[in-house]
Formats: sequence, structure tokens, C-alpha cells
Amino acid sequence: MSERPIDRSPLDQLVEAFAVRHRCPTIAWGAVQDGGLAVAGAVGTVDERTVYRIASMTKSFSAAATLLLRDEGAFQLDDPIGRHVPELDSLRSPTGDAPPITIRDLLSMTSGLVTDDDWADRHLDLTDDEFDSIIESGPVFAQPTGVAYEYSNFGYAVLGRVVQRVSGHPIQAHITDRLLGPLGMTETTWVRPGHDRWARPMRRLDDHYVDELPPLGDGLIASMGGLWTTVSDLATWVGWLDAAFPARDDPEDGPLQRSSRREMQTSQRYTGMRDGDGASYAASYGYGLRVLHEPRRGSVVTHSGGLPGYGSNMSWRLGRRLGVIALSNATYAPMTELGLQMLDVLSDQIDPVPHARPAHGRLHHAASRLVALLNDWDDTRATQLFADNVELDDSWARRRSAASLYRPLTITSVEAINEARARISCTGPEEQAVQITFALAPVAPPVIQRYDIIPSRSTV
Repeated sequence: MSERPIDRSPLDQLVEAFAVRHRCPTIAWGAVQDGGLAVAGAVGTVDERTVYRIASMTKSFSAAATLLLRDEGAFQLDDPIGRHVPELDSLRSPTGDAPPITIRDLLSMTSGLVTDDDWADRHLDLTDDEFDSIIESGPVFAQPTGVAYEYSNFGYAVLGRVVQRVSGHPIQAHITDRLLGPLGMTETTWVRPGHDRWARPMRRLDDHYVDELPPLGDGLIASMGGLWTTVSDLATWVGWLDAAFPARDDPEDGPLQRSSRREMQTSQRYTGMRDGDGASYAASYGYGLRVLHEPRRGSVVTHSGGLPGYGSNMSWRLGRRLGVIALSNATYAPMTELGLQMLDVLSDQIDPVPHARPAHGRLHHAASRLVALLNDWDDTRATQLFADNVELDDSWARRRSAASLYRPLTITSVEAINEARARISCTGPEEQAVQITFALAPVAPPVIQRYDIIPSRSTV
């Protein structure tokens, strides 16, 4: 990733114009680069250490706390929740063939419980007795369990009860002790800060601001949206999550292992199509995080938050060490829109090319051998380089003849598509651009099962 410094002036201009257009009393924002807060700014008398309530962005913390317990063997994600909390065994969609809700269903929003943003936002201080009463009366389901995505805040309250029963501690304490403390996120709390450095919740009513109702206190449903935090602390969280990519042999950097952090940021359930950049693209939900598969930015991980008096967003380009945070104290301020716009500005400056990573090790070695063979074909070397299906798919004689059309080939770059596929960019005769893709077979030692030569449509 480039260490090029960020020019904050276009970000300042973007945020200031956005605040005017959407009537945000304050906005605190930050840009994350290479794992830390690179630049920060604000509209109004706030800064990167001003505390805001981040609402549903809390879900990623609850998901991480759940995976900590899974990794320690406390349960499996496909366990029915009634196995660990017997009184939840009755929580099922109301058909005779309904499967039990699993922990994975809660994490990935496939429990079928009704979408409940408006209700949940006014019940953050839900008590244990009130929760039990809802369970006993039978909550409303919008979908059969396990069939489709349905965003349920109450589902994350149920997840909080599971974590509490298994760990012996409320999920808030589990998150504070196992995640916030080890990561040094000292300004992140479950209750409104005792100091004066917090943004008061506001609502736009007609043509002026009024105070929103006082923020609700901590409660059982806080696992879906109760955290208070700062741009500075969230930069640590974003940088730590993104640092799980790529998979590698380095020592673990805790407190949650990298494979589980990658799992959080991997598509678990398709949520629909979105429009942007002149194209439609797929969106999905991981565990407490959304994943956007965008044509321009590549894969983007994001989550917003909205409560009476607050709006928030964090977004980052997966594995690119580049992200943004935007917090406001206006009721349901559209910070996702701002966050993605900021990410575009930042990407244009620092990393405009969609995700591409150099190939190393066996892929690079295979690429070099493949191009050498295409430049000077030898059947014996072909037999050593290719899996046995390659000659059966097309003869050595035909492949030798096809390769002669592009000689000499000179490699300009080798890009890994994944751990077993790569793309070779070459120049051919008269500086023609030629691309070669190849895939390794599932056998050891590594051999190539397929390659394709793709000439450009024009010459340089």
C-alpha cells in the first residue's frame, strides 16, 4: 500500500458541503491509512475525540465477541440457540416445519425475525424481564428461518443473551474486557461519558434544530446499537479488522484471530443489488458488517448506524488499508452516503486501481515457466509444467502453433487472482499487449490445469 500522504483539503470541502446540504449540526470524520488514523477533521466544535453514539455499528463488536467464544470452543455457529439458552428453544418462525434458529442465523440476519429499526431504536434500555416477556409472547417473524436476509436488531439482542449465558457475563462486559481493553479503545463505552466532550443529540424540526429526547441508557438490546465512541477509537477498530487481510503465516495479533476477522468480512448472505457508478452490483451481509462488491472500489466493507440524535458510518476497501469514518449528531444523518463519497476521494488520491496484488511464490514461479514455454515450446517441459488434462484438452502441436503467434512475450507484471489463479500481463510483437491467465490443478506438486492467451484488441 502506498505511503503517499493524504491531501485533506478535498475531504474538508466534501464534508463541509455535505453538512450544509443535509443540515448536520456537527460532523467528526477521519481517514484510516495503513492501520491508523491518518487525518481527521470536523464541522462544528468537535474533533476526533468527541464522543458520539454509533448505533448499529455496534453489531461488529458483538459479532467479534461471539466469534471469540466460538474460537475457544464454547459453541459452534450452527448450534441451535436453545441448546445454550433453553428458554429460547421456543423462539421459532411459526410454521410446523420451522428449523431452530442458530447462532449463525443471528449473526448473518437470517433468523427471520422482523426488521425492527424504528422499534429497536427506542428500546436500547430493554430489561431482562421485558426481553423475557417478548420471548414468551412470541416475536413476529417476517421470513422463515434460514431462507432470506432480514435485518433484525432484536436478533442481536437474542445473540447478547446467548453470549451472556455461555460466558457468564453480559455481552457488554465481554466486549469491554476481551476487545476494547486489549485494543486500547479507552474512549469506547456503553454509557454516556461522564465528561463534557460528547455530541448532544439533535433533530431537525421544520427549519431549526431542537434537542432530541435524552439518550436511552444501557440495556439488554445494547448489543445491537449501544456503544459510544470516537473517530480516534474507531480508526483502531477499522485498521485492526482490515489488517486480517491477506491470509499469511505471521504470528496472530489478537485479540480475535485473523481468520475469524476475515470471516466477519466475508459474504454470508446476499442482501440484494445496489446502484452506483453507473452500474448495479451485489451487496451482502457478513457478521455484523455489510460487504459491497463494487465495480470501481472493489470489495468495500461498511456499516452504518442511526439513532434518534445520531448518524454514523465506517467504510473501508477490503485489504487495501484505506478507510473512512464519519459521525454526526443529527437524527439518522445519512453518513453512509458521506462515507462512500469520502472513500472515493481518498481512493482517487491514494489507491485508484481496484484490488490487485502481486503474485509471489508458486504462482510467480509457474507464470515464469509458462511464459518461457510459450516463447520456446518443448513437449518435455510442457509435460512437466501442465496437469495431464492439458494435452487431452488440446494437443501439444496445436498449442505450439498458437503460442507462435505471440512470440516473443515479455512479462510486465503477474497479479494473483487468488492463491491458485493468476493473470500475467505481457508485451508481444510490436509492443502488443497480451494477457495470459492460468489456474493451478488441485494436486501437488503444483501444475497448471488451464491457461488462456488473450491479446488486446489494439496495439500500442
